[in-house]
Amino acid sequence: MKKQNINYIGSKYSLLNFIYEQIKLNVPDLKNKIFCDIFAGTNIVSMFFKDKVKKIISNDIEYYSYVLANAYLSNDIINQNKIDYLNNLIGVRNNFFNYYCENGKEKRLYFSEHNGIKIDSIRLEIEKIKNSVSLTEYYILLSSLLESSDKVANTASVYGAFLKKIKPSAQKKLILKPLDRIIINNQINDMYNMDSNELIKNISGDILYIDPPYNHRQYGSNYHILNMIAKYDFSIEPKGIAGLTDYNKSLYCSKVNAKTTFENLIKNANFKHIFISYNNEGIITSEEMFIFLNTLGEVILYEKEYKTFKADSKRNNKSENTSEYLYYLKK
Repeated sequence: MKKQNINYIGSKYSLLNFIYEQIKLNVPDLKNKIFCDIFAGTNIVSMFFKDKVKKIISNDIEYYSYVLANAYLSNDIINQNKIDYLNNLIGVRNNFFNYYCENGKEKRLYFSEHNGIKIDSIRLEIEKIKNSVSLTEYYILLSSLLESSDKVANTASVYGAFLKKIKPSAQKKLILKPLDRIIINNQINDMYNMDSNELIKNISGDILYIDPPYNHRQYGSNYHILNMIAKYDFSIEPKGIAGLTDYNKSLYCSKVNAKTTFENLIKNANFKHIFISYNNEGIITSEEMFIFLNTLGEVILYEKEYKTFKADSKRNNKSENTSEYLYYLKK
């Protein structure tokens, strides 16, 4: 699988084979199993398993994730003519430009002036043609804009802050490109945009893959720009240096609430095979995880050391080793 096109904290791209091997080892006849990715993020795991299982259930509380799921877990592709048409639009200075771009009224430098007006023009046109394309095509076009925009974002790694000057990669002109990793098969998959702890009460399947937030970093604030492009809803004015509006605050990022919230999710899960990605830097310790999971069934822990990028000046922006844990619970 090609590397995902969105720079994402906690991406499992480099760990896909590790995860797959442990699931394949413990779950027979994968081709006839329903696989749920309940914290889907960029859907990199769902995409990987799409042609390996009978059905995918994808969920994430962030809307951009839901958009990506509806594109990548569909069985459709976009006509290149539509991409060319959107690429050739005359740029306009609208809300996104004014709130998030160079020379916009708020002076936030998430994108260059050129790319800001192009994002506005393409996003407005996608909404305008929504009723003349299929719903799947609509999500594919939105996903293409999300991924193409992320390539020229003026950030260090996430959207919690922008850089003070437009960096070289952000000076490049945005070019809308079609998604090139959609696996075409006959699956009818389910995509949700819900709180995982609520959704789990109403779904069932064979394999539940859980990759929750590990620490205090809130995905809602770190990727709010992706949500703004996807929703294009400026009914609430972006405020503050980062240009935030209201965003989802996950209890999994709270030292006080993470353990109880996680326990409730597992207890309500109607799945036989549960795989949990976590790591040695998580809010919930390995000991706490083991104690709880052992009350519910047989537990096996798989561990893999890998290098992860730390976008923190105190760490000199170097890769460091992290231990990735994959817990397997057979209920």
